[in-house]
Amino acid sequence: MPTERREMALIAFLQAQNCSNYVYSWRHPAAMTDFLTPEYYQRIARTLEDGKFDLAFFDDRLAMPDRYGDDYVDAVAHGIRTVKMDLVPVMAMMGTVTSRLGIGGTYSTTYYEPFHVARVFATLDLMLKGRAAWNVVTSLNDSEAANMGRDEALPHDLRYDRAEEFMQAVCGHWDTWEDDAILGDKHGFFADPSKVHRLDHRGRWFQSRGPFTVPRSPQGHPVIIQAGQSGRGRAFAARWSELVFALYPNLAFAQRFYRDFKHHVAEVGRDPRLIKVCPLIVVIVGETRAAAEAKLEIVEALPKPIDGIVLLSEVLNFDFASKGLDEPFSDEELESISGLQAIRDHVVAASGKRNPTVRDFVDFSNRGKLREHPLFAGSPRDVADGLEEWFEQEGCDGFVIAATHVPGAYEDFVRLVVPELQKRGLFRKDYAGMTLRDHLGLPKPAIGSWKLPTVPSP
Repeated sequence: MPTERREMALIAFLQAQNCSNYVYSWRHPAAMTDFLTPEYYQRIARTLEDGKFDLAFFDDRLAMPDRYGDDYVDAVAHGIRTVKMDLVPVMAMMGTVTSRLGIGGTYSTTYYEPFHVARVFATLDLMLKGRAAWNVVTSLNDSEAANMGRDEALPHDLRYDRAEEFMQAVCGHWDTWEDDAILGDKHGFFADPSKVHRLDHRGRWFQSRGPFTVPRSPQGHPVIIQAGQSGRGRAFAARWSELVFALYPNLAFAQRFYRDFKHHVAEVGRDPRLIKVCPLIVVIVGETRAAAEAKLEIVEALPKPIDGIVLLSEVLNFDFASKGLDEPFSDEELESISGLQAIRDHVVAASGKRNPTVRDFVDFSNRGKLREHPLFAGSPRDVADGLEEWFEQEGCDGFVIAATHVPGAYEDFVRLVVPELQKRGLFRKDYAGMTLRDHLGLPKPAIGSWKLPTVPSP
């Protein structure tokens, strides 16, 4: 009997700020400027739902990018991710104008309490009728620490130690209410107390008693997203994620990561088919190849040198203003980088230098530039050919689409690329269910299903 053909997941990568993850996007002549209004985000949501996207999810950090020179002046002057609004109200606004689109947001395990995060996302999941997702992150730089009452960020591995226990507490709270606990008998009992359970969590980092106050949603609980790239981050993602937000430089790397990660998932006792791996990409599409090239020319003229160096200081938690452009990093300085260590490791490998310079970090990371992530540019057929190759050759289960400008980049993708993918049988023509798990082909989690016979050591 023939097997049903796999369909790719499509996810939009959003920010509740003045630009997309491409910080120069606000400079694009077609970028909308009403990013402080609900209509801005609702317009994006409608477009994505028209295109049958699985999910829109928001990235976030808890500070401006002000590690460069320990000052916010350059970030503010150049609009480098300086406006950062709270995600949850924005997500709710998008939910009011959609009925199928999944909506996800980033919340840190470093500065919040598990009960609070569990309650925020469980409530959002109910209000969205089972369409919510939580992107789990550890906060990585000293600017965030300063805003949240700390002197400095936690060291890399300690962040993940805390995050492991955070997830146990959150998932434990989400298990409080059995699906049939609420009776609603107006002449008897509201709920069955034997089907509501207290957590009583006591660990190294947290104490949280319960009972949790929010019943389960139609999809059980929010889909869990994670983007671990370092060795420790990948282990965390293998243990907890249901959707992996991956960063790949090319198809060959993607295939290795995909194969190795799925193997790791199986080793920890989970079904690799139930964890979707989706890399971040950027698409520039036009009705013709020439039209796409004209759009590409506009976008490539937008970045400024200051963009990348400010972003590198932020994401690596290292002040790049403290070094000369061609001054090598010492072994001690490289070891001290506590931010996104996958970028450091990539620059070392790509440059072929044990001690790369600041210029090497700028050049090989491509931070703040269009080609920081894989670029698919051309006609609808050109773009679909590239996406199909990655998908069919087991580089991924779908894609996270970044925007060169908003909302035009998503409007172009929905209008031009989605129909081509649908024609090839690579993407749905309509939603088959109501919840985000329905879209992603993920089962509703049973209570306690997050517990494994053995949990890998950190």
